[in-house]
Amino acid sequence: MAAKPVHLARDELIRRFGLQPHPEGGFFRETYRASDSVRRDGSADLRSASTAIYYLLCDGAHSTWHRIKSDEVWHFHAGDPLNVYVLEDDGSLTVHRLGNALEHGDCVFQAVVRSGRWFAAQCDDTASVALVGCTVAPGFEFSEFEIAAVDALLKAFPEHRDLIVRLGPAG
Repeated sequence: MAAKPVHLARDELIRRFGLQPHPEGGFFRETYRASDSVRRDGSADLRSASTAIYYLLCDGAHSTWHRIKSDEVWHFHAGDPLNVYVLEDDGSLTVHRLGNALEHGDCVFQAVVRSGRWFAAQCDDTASVALVGCTVAPGFEFSEFEIAAVDALLKAFPEHRDLIVRLGPAG
């Protein structure tokens, strides 16, 4: 017996999970911050060993190009598939299609974005709603979160011009 599709209502998800607007686009809430601390190589700063969030994309919003200094694992929870675009150090583009891999043969349940890579995410269309989770280790800190300057990305990755412009900062 096939599972009945779940219709996700944006406002209900935001209310139910206590989501807030995220600076990169979409909505989020931190759900976990490890009590254990670690030091990043060469740093005197202690940080949480791991953090996790819920992250919601809807209403045509996208996660704009950004990078962090830790690996980030994306986990699909519910809704429609989304694409996580990663600009690799060698100039290539990796696209992770995150979604219900049992329903969509081109999807995976989780994907890894390696530390220091520029990445962005987007659903297929404005009617799509995707609820995912992101786990970061060592833990996420806004002090290490960097939104890309589109001009700098275009210079570094000119072959991906259309995608870089499309997923640049809103507004």
